[in-house]
Amino acid sequence: MSSNSTSSVSVISPATPRDSAAPRTHVLVAFAAVYILWGSTYFFIRIGVETIPPFVLAGIRHVAIGLVFYPVFRHLSKEKPTPAQWRTTIITGLLLLLCGNGALSWAETRVPSGIASLLVATVSLWMVILDWLRPGGVRPGPRVLTGFVLGFAGIALLVGPSHLGGSERVNPVGAITLIIGSLAWAAGSIYSRHHPVPHSPLLGVAMQSLAGGVGLWIVAAGTGELHQFHPAQVTMRSWLAVLYLFSFGSALGFSAYIYILKHSTASRVATYAFVNPVVALFLGWSFGGEPLTLRTLIASGTILAAVLLVILAPHKPAAPPEEVVPCPGEA
Repeated sequence: MSSNSTSSVSVISPATPRDSAAPRTHVLVAFAAVYILWGSTYFFIRIGVETIPPFVLAGIRHVAIGLVFYPVFRHLSKEKPTPAQWRTTIITGLLLLLCGNGALSWAETRVPSGIASLLVATVSLWMVILDWLRPGGVRPGPRVLTGFVLGFAGIALLVGPSHLGGSERVNPVGAITLIIGSLAWAAGSIYSRHHPVPHSPLLGVAMQSLAGGVGLWIVAAGTGELHQFHPAQVTMRSWLAVLYLFSFGSALGFSAYIYILKHSTASRVATYAFVNPVVALFLGWSFGGEPLTLRTLIASGTILAAVLLVILAPHKPAAPPEEVVPCPGEA
């Protein structure tokens, strides 16, 4: 559930050769872009919702991405999306962007951006459980189950007893919203693995953004946010945050993600799910004045250890074999 506008999953056949001739420097720069740009989106969402209602903020961002990306990548890919592909991207767009990213934007009015990134990182844990529970699902191994238990122990620590260790707990309503949003993001990711999607990942992103963005605007209208939204009252700081989320968080960040998908291994690419929360915690603490209490540090270490266990655990591919790269955990 990320703060980024990204496709839910990328599947690469092991028969597809990766271009190992890519300059090492380019690959390292692309990794740095995914780590830093996607990790920073949590902080910039927090800045955006200072003066822009959360569903309006997410709606502006994702509709803009869809309107810009769709004609460009429809032309470049030469694909004509089928009704089945539109159905998949509409469902996943609503789950990922309306339920996932919308929940994140709303929760960041109550929860520090660094903590929000930690709770969003539980997407990896939810995906394990949902993939297990689906018909024909694969039972996770002991290492993954250990990661799952550790992850939810970290969540319990964040939202547990108040004044634990002299620090306040995370706002429980915001935390629950983030957990539900992460579950929705995981569900959309699993759904997209087993239903038709466009061959072009960027075209799929555009279609999801259009569907999710329209859904976000409908919710903004239904909750009264559109009535409360007055562009003249939005600060330049918040408008610049929207511009950053669109250009760097989504356009540039996802382009770098597609590049490393082609030139690196799935296990290395998946490390963004571990690094992004670290970047978000640092930015929130250093530039946003968000406290790093003993409770936060212990919970962070527990959750990040859980995510690392899950993404680095060996997986048994289903037949026919595919290498499945986790969804970009965008903020």
